[in-house]
Amino acid sequence: MAETTPSTDLKRVALHEIHIALGAKLIPFAGYEMPVWYASQTAEHHAVREKVGMFDVSHMGEFSVKGQEAEAFLQYVTSNDVATLYDGRVQYSCLPNDKGGIVDDLLVYKMAENDYFLVVNASNIEKDWNWMMKHKPESVEMTNISDGISLFAVQGAKAIDALQPLTKANLKEIPYYHFVKDTFAGVPNVIISNTGYTGAGGFEIYVNNENAVEVWNAILESGAAHGIIPVGLAARDTLRLEMGFCLYGNDINDTTSPLEAGLGWITKFNKKFINSEALELQKKEGITKKLVGFEVLDKGIARQHHKIFDAENGGNQIGEVTSGTKSPSLGKSIGMAYLKKDFIKAGSEIFVEVREGKRIKAEVKKFPFLQK
Repeated sequence: MAETTPSTDLKRVALHEIHIALGAKLIPFAGYEMPVWYASQTAEHHAVREKVGMFDVSHMGEFSVKGQEAEAFLQYVTSNDVATLYDGRVQYSCLPNDKGGIVDDLLVYKMAENDYFLVVNASNIEKDWNWMMKHKPESVEMTNISDGISLFAVQGAKAIDALQPLTKANLKEIPYYHFVKDTFAGVPNVIISNTGYTGAGGFEIYVNNENAVEVWNAILESGAAHGIIPVGLAARDTLRLEMGFCLYGNDINDTTSPLEAGLGWITKFNKKFINSEALELQKKEGITKKLVGFEVLDKGIARQHHKIFDAENGGNQIGEVTSGTKSPSLGKSIGMAYLKKDFIKAGSEIFVEVREGKRIKAEVKKFPFLQK
């Protein structure tokens, strides 16, 4: 997970000192010094699945996009249909490149008419900015507001119980992938978004950095009766993998098409967007590989870059693991991989080479691994 950025060059989130005080193990990640866990990755994972946990994901990037041509601009640079958005609605999408791959995946928030708020991956902030600026019309005003915003993801079955005392907004009435802007923990104009990356339900809270400490502390205090604990990036990774959610840099990148990644549902051909003609042709002709889930049947854990074969001894390489771990919820090794199309059907037998000469049996599975 960690990136090998020299510690002297790392940026710090607004809550850096709080994470140290909480005993977090900090690692270099996406140019930031981030908490990977506090006490136990496994305990943090189970806290989110069973009760409630809070992540500081303030390293994520945020762009403001405004202007008369804002919708048309976003229609062209993103794969999903921005025209279906209305005020208070969020959309998952991606930025296709001009070579058939993905610049990044992102969230698009419609704040008001001609006013959008984008959330991008931390490691891609500069790349996304440069790509979008390259295609932006002069009439559109785009602002990188990443360094001024903190983002807390409060996830789990008890998330509403933990958060509701802090706002008059009725959290039960905010549908999935919708948001409101309201006073939260005494702070006005906080974005409260029914989104997340865990499959456990919950909300993401966007605040200005100057309010980050008070809001974080207020959430921990309000959620104490419901068992809330801070959660690091390690548990975030195992939680998202159990749901089959893509991680940029692992499962999608500049060379993987959204159709190969199983993201056809956010790739809408009722409009023209960057490289849409080539992607539409790919859809018509059919893909040669696809991102699938698999469960290891033998003893051993599949890891990123492990090769996948069609037979235990000899045989042909048919793919490579993009993400792999032992699922704390299932107690089994699971993973994601791009496989040749003849092997993508659920139930297909495959073999993961965990070291040279050692292959373990696995089976292709449908997402999500963890059924709600």
